Amino acid sequence: MAPADDHEGHDIEVHLDRLLSERGMTLTELANRVGVTNVNLSVLKNGRAKAIRFTTLTRICEVLQCQPGDLLSHRPGASSEGPRKS
Repeated sequence: MAPADDHEGHDIEVHLDRLLSERGMTLTELANRVGVTNVNLSVLKNGRAKAIRFTTLTRICEVLQCQPGDLLSHRPGASSEGPRKS
């Protein structure tokens, strides 16, 4: 069996870069305010996350004052193209 590609299996795009830019916030600041590591947020930001806890999603939305749909979107066919920057 071939090894699974990290980006395979989902067509979800993460728009964390755009939201951070719009709010003038750094990834480090968001990580500190949410209570997760920079590495974990970086994995999410770069489209390499395979899952996100609802508690983490809730905190991100609270800190960024956004809705989950502002952070995530479904883009059919994205999994075959690999990660995209927002």
